[in-house]
Amino acid sequence: MPSPCDPLYAPAGDVGTALMVIDSRLKAIHDGKAETDPEQQQLIDQFTASLGPKEAHDVVDGACTLIYMFMQWLRTTYEDHDRDVIEYVVPSFVASMRMMPKSVRPEVIPTMTGLVVAAGTGLSPSLWRKQYGDWTGDEMNSLEVTAVLLAEHINRLTDDRDFATRVITEALSISDQD
Repeated sequence: MPSPCDPLYAPAGDVGTALMVIDSRLKAIHDGKAETDPEQQQLIDQFTASLGPKEAHDVVDGACTLIYMFMQWLRTTYEDHDRDVIEYVVPSFVASMRMMPKSVRPEVIPTMTGLVVAAGTGLSPSLWRKQYGDWTGDEMNSLEVTAVLLAEHINRLTDDRDFATRVITEALSISDQD
């Protein structure tokens, strides 16, 4: 019997916008800045302020889709080396989140960890989270941090700071052609 959290039932959301936000965060990290460029941040803030509730929900679903895609890439990569993705991703993920108390509230870490484990085991992060109720405001920064940390994990594995963004862009390009 298929799981109600099967990705086939999940909305993809606005992956393009979610990827734009994640990519700008990654670029800020690699430029050695704790924050995104003020001009870039202003553009992101203006854009997100212009979103209605449905569009904002679509961006959240898009971030969950990114998390799913990143974890599937990591899962395949680790399995190719006879390793378990959960064992090799989750401990460093949790440790990184614990070092970010200004961006990630401690009580949200278990939820984000569950989201990563769900994605790593082939479940839709958005449908997995939905079974526990609506997203909270405290989870929004943590959701973004989750996607950034997974993308950065991929970038470190490949020794290519743009790999995670590129792999998603290529996947989107292929899906647009279909």
